[in-house]
Amino acid sequence: MVRVSRRDGTDEATGDTDRAQLVLVAAAVVAVALVPMVLAYLQLGYHADVAATADHGRVGADTERALDRAVHNASRPVAGEYGWSARDGAVDVVDRRLRATTKRIERARLDEGVAVRIRRNDSAAAAWAARECPRGPDRRFGPCETDRAVVVQERADETAVLAVAFDVTVTGERSTTRLTLVAGRNPA
Repeated sequence: MVRVSRRDGTDEATGDTDRAQLVLVAAAVVAVALVPMVLAYLQLGYHADVAATADHGRVGADTERALDRAVHNASRPVAGEYGWSARDGAVDVVDRRLRATTKRIERARLDEGVAVRIRRNDSAAAAWAARECPRGPDRRFGPCETDRAVVVQERADETAVLAVAFDVTVTGERSTTRLTLVAGRNPA
């Protein structure tokens, strides 16, 4: 404690209480200044692992879109070119074109430390065909068949490629994600 003498001869104690009040005021100013930064931090929802999780989801979604395009592109040359009795040849064309595309998709993210593995899934293709193949009295389509996970259907004695089923595994530094998806054209 500091004693200050005044001209009128009285002493006054100052220092500790004034300093304590100054520290409290400074702390309040700093706290008020930090509030907007804390709110912004919470609104962003930042967490170190969020980026890794979101990236895996993005890679899975990107792979799904790429496979949809690949199935569409691989089946385009088949449309109207193969009769139903030549459906094995149509599946051969789709199979050959898909192999090249899936290899490119698998290698696309290797430089980022993300490995994508794509395999065909015959049982998922058969289940999709049993559940989703267009049929009914208003549709004059023939049966659906699966060959090498490629779903084909007879339409006006021609082979139509409807879908292809895949198992996709995305492996990164911290986690592995597995998906089974059916990519392809709109069956209607």
